Amino acid sequence: MSWWSAASQDGRRALIAASLGWMLDAMDVLIYSLVLNDVRREFGIDDRASGILLALPLATSAFGGMFFGWLADRFGRTRALMASILWYSIFTAACGLSQTVFQLGMFRALLGFGFGGEWAIGAALVAETWPAEHRGKALGFMQSAWAVGYAAASLVTAIVLPRWGWRAVFFAGILPALATVWIRRSVAESRIWRESRTAGPNRVTLAALVRGELGRLTWLVAAMNAATMFAWWGLFTWIPSFLGRPVEEGGAGLSILRTSTWIILMQVGMWLGYVTFGFIADWIGRKRSYVAYLLTAAVLVPIYGATREPAALLALGPLVAFFGTGYFSGFGAVSAELFPTSIRATAQGITYNLGRGISAVAPFVVGSLATSRGLGAAFSITSTAFLVAAVCWIWIPETKGRALS
Repeated sequence: MSWWSAASQDGRRALIAASLGWMLDAMDVLIYSLVLNDVRREFGIDDRASGILLALPLATSAFGGMFFGWLADRFGRTRALMASILWYSIFTAACGLSQTVFQLGMFRALLGFGFGGEWAIGAALVAETWPAEHRGKALGFMQSAWAVGYAAASLVTAIVLPRWGWRAVFFAGILPALATVWIRRSVAESRIWRESRTAGPNRVTLAALVRGELGRLTWLVAAMNAATMFAWWGLFTWIPSFLGRPVEEGGAGLSILRTSTWIILMQVGMWLGYVTFGFIADWIGRKRSYVAYLLTAAVLVPIYGATREPAALLALGPLVAFFGTGYFSGFGAVSAELFPTSIRATAQGITYNLGRGISAVAPFVVGSLATSRGLGAAFSITSTAFLVAAVCWIWIPETKGRALS
């Protein structure tokens, strides 16, 4: 891979560290979706309450993204990356100790705070250590680690849940904390960030992110991301429950083993979507790639929601995951190329996690619609969100090949 060798050793290590953190982030936050049916039975909660528990970490991730983004701009990317991984690892494991719905909700909210910080920090670190012509590919591979984490969560659940119950699945969430040992020893701080610390009067203030031309971009990018996040979280957090729920309750009626297998195979499509997007975005540009993926996802989702035949779900799943998630690979490049170094991680944390915070209503909305229309039909609302995100790109500029300032 010539693009891989084009980066420095520091850049390659930064990509590995950011990808590892993002993979483990996905594993920790999505465990709940995979044990949801067991949690519902133990605590006696309905789909609305389940949706609130799904939404809590998304809501608090907005604040976590802002805080850890500020931490990364102030004290460095690698230190903030380690802090966010430690945070979400500890509170994922704590979810397994919950004795009440309130306790589980509290730990989920605290988990979300750390979960919100990891992406922005990792994206800034990778963007600043890779050459412009390969930035999309590198961030595509970083983003693809989410699919690996989702698959890992499915695998852990399939192994642990039948033997030791849903609490033990959460206890496995402490393992990501071990990644911080390697990051501390092997990953160098971004040279661009170190140089920006000496810029003095040229540093961009936080207030500039919410007003003027830069502010317009902040709100536009956040709105686009909110729509994509609404679609993603409204769809993919409910898919495990949809696949495993009995047919008479509107689900596909698959066993735990088949549900985990279907989800793992879906992650193959998701991973390919992430990686492919990075190459396409470096070739034809960020905007055209984003819009193509979003429009295709908008068409596929209603078809998937109306399907009940296991073989058809198996065939459609990877396609839905490919187009319904691959576009996220472009967000790190776009946001890095739009905002200056001194405030880049903060800007990425705000635009990514403000969108994710707004999208916190998605699991609740889908869960509420599911009580009267069924999960499959409720998925259609996420198709509308994909269309809204595509429209936002009318006003977002193309940034392909832009040098970081």
